[in-house]
Amino acid sequence: MTDPDTSLGRHGTPSGAAVVSSLEANVYEVPLEEPESDGTLTWDSTTIVVVEARADGRSGIGYTYAPRAAAAVVEDTLAAVVTGRDPMAVGAAWGAMAHAVRNQGRRGPVSAAISAVDIALWDLKARLVGRPLVDVLGGYHDHVIAYGSGGFTNLTDEALTAQVRAWTEQGLPAVKVKVGSDPADDPRRVALVREAVGAQVEVFVDANGAYHRKQALLLAERFAEHGVRWFEEPVTSDDLDGLRLLRDRAPAGMEVTAGEYGWDVTHARRLLDAGAVDCVQADVTRVGGITGLLRVAALADAHGLDLSAHCAPQLSAHALTAVWHARHLEYFADHVRLEAMVFDGVLQPVDGALRPDRARPGHGLDVRWADIERYRTRPEERR
Repeated sequence: MTDPDTSLGRHGTPSGAAVVSSLEANVYEVPLEEPESDGTLTWDSTTIVVVEARADGRSGIGYTYAPRAAAAVVEDTLAAVVTGRDPMAVGAAWGAMAHAVRNQGRRGPVSAAISAVDIALWDLKARLVGRPLVDVLGGYHDHVIAYGSGGFTNLTDEALTAQVRAWTEQGLPAVKVKVGSDPADDPRRVALVREAVGAQVEVFVDANGAYHRKQALLLAERFAEHGVRWFEEPVTSDDLDGLRLLRDRAPAGMEVTAGEYGWDVTHARRLLDAGAVDCVQADVTRVGGITGLLRVAALADAHGLDLSAHCAPQLSAHALTAVWHARHLEYFADHVRLEAMVFDGVLQPVDGALRPDRARPGHGLDVRWADIERYRTRPEERR
């Protein structure tokens, strides 16, 4: 019998097999052309943490939209956990990362860091076998329906109508606008959007938890007058009773949704157990990467509900192909702009959907390192 001490390498990988040789994180802070607002927040830049995993002369890329602290988690904790592991055993690496951060907690920048590394490992695995990620994930679909998202509350009427019309010209079947900064004016803005896109395009609204319960109920009635059938986070997603109240009493046909702020499967389970949503949202860059998103998808499936992907459209387009009950993905204006700046190989909507490119290995994205170098923050600036 072969001596197991010599036949197995670090983390149980066969001797001589390819292992993850390095893991590196870089942070890029990209300013917006002008500040943007939703019902609860205003921002003037977008930060993306890009992770590169290497093995056998190839690289896999993952990323997350998160504070710079996520990069420190990758470098200080996760790199030592993942380096030396079998790049084909992504699930084992995910479990090891989740175990390693026990004393740090699993939410916020920590979960974002795990997400970026997990995505990088899935991409690396697919590139090592020379296959598109959609095939490695065993996708049920070859495309995912997309909806236009932005409609920030600080946009002028002219800018708002121009943005939603541009999405309809791209063939997107639905548009989503932010509400909540000025509740008294929100019905007017929604009516303006409905007039701009016409009767055949769906109109969604997202309050980002800005309303209180009775206020949200009143506005749900007003929004329904303009054909709104998707009311996202009418109250904070921590208010499970409030979400359930809205779900039970909203106008017929209006779906109440939440989940984008979930950092782990526990958040999704609480939403589902409370009967708080009609459709579950998950963000692949927050919830634990592709591995984490698929766990949330399994829970949604068990409750008979669809899954919708929040933001990061270039990654969501691949991840949701593996979810048979996928509803759609969010073609979010900020991330559409930034991902086109950071990567080559970005997907464009065709017939209202994003379709992964099976001619490119992995998720098909290649970092434009030289182009984005000016936005990179130095390690000493984030510690």
